Amino acid sequence: MSEAPPSRNFSHTSFVFRGFPELQEHRRLLALFFFFSYLVVLLGNSLLVMVVRRVQRLHSPMYLLICTLCIVDVFVVTAILPNMLLDLLFDWNRISLAGCLIQMFFTHFLSSVESTLLLAMALDRYVAICKPLRYADMVDSSSLLKLLLFTLVRSVSIMATLVGLAGSLWFCSSNTIQHGYCDHMALVSLACGSTQKNLAAGLAVIICFVGVDIPIIFFSYMKILRVVLRATAAGEERLKAFHTCSTHLMVIMCFYLVGSVTFLSHNLNIPITTDINTLMGVMYILIPATVNPIIYGVRTKEIRNGLWRLISLRAKKIPSVKISSSGKTGQNLQGMTH
Repeated sequence: MSEAPPSRNFSHTSFVFRGFPELQEHRRLLALFFFFSYLVVLLGNSLLVMVVRRVQRLHSPMYLLICTLCIVDVFVVTAILPNMLLDLLFDWNRISLAGCLIQMFFTHFLSSVESTLLLAMALDRYVAICKPLRYADMVDSSSLLKLLLFTLVRSVSIMATLVGLAGSLWFCSSNTIQHGYCDHMALVSLACGSTQKNLAAGLAVIICFVGVDIPIIFFSYMKILRVVLRATAAGEERLKAFHTCSTHLMVIMCFYLVGSVTFLSHNLNIPITTDINTLMGVMYILIPATVNPIIYGVRTKEIRNGLWRLISLRAKKIPSVKISSSGKTGQNLQGMTH
């Protein structure tokens, strides 16, 4: 690990990660945990994408949004976990400034896309439940294209500005990033010049996504819950509706709250140890990616039925072997029935 004396004529072009300094003796256990978590994310989200893609009746805006959320979850986890595993297992912990900025952009860009998707899913359910007669007019392919354009413009412009400001800094002191991946403030904190613009940009990100998206999501779910509870007489159905909305909100709040704390810890001088800060920075990405296939997939009746349908169709394709009375073996391929 190379350190250079502070000088405005010198700036580091490579950095070293040191995300879990107090847990170095447990590196293999951490690697095992993150490896199996990564497998769960890949399998769970890939399975859900396959179900939505293959079941024709699931080709509607709601399920396409869920499918897109799963794809984004896989990409954002892939942006950080493989490098962390290489660091924990083989001490491959060095990264160039360019590589760091690229990882930073995709990590924060994909997280912001996930925020927009959660917002869109909440609004989709709000229109479907609270304004069902207008759903077909308000939610169609045109609205999805507008959502895509809005997501790209908002996320790309904000995150490109954030990363561009970070890339313009001079890093003339330490080149040790106290994090498991290239988090924005973890890199900015190493700069030897003024970082006021970077701090302001980080705060603007929180305001733009958390300050705007969370109130709209919360309002949508409250309206949904209100309509469902009014329309539902049975106590069991009321409990089910409340449990569904509260579960969605808890996962969403976990994503936003933990992400905001990690993003603002440097701005607000919150005393968080490197190990805890790194763990929070990883878990706010990993937890939603792990539970989203369950919350929005397995617990959704249509997707669950679609999964069982695919399993039953696959089972019927498996050939069964008959032993005839004469001792000869014949193969009987069962046809697919609906």
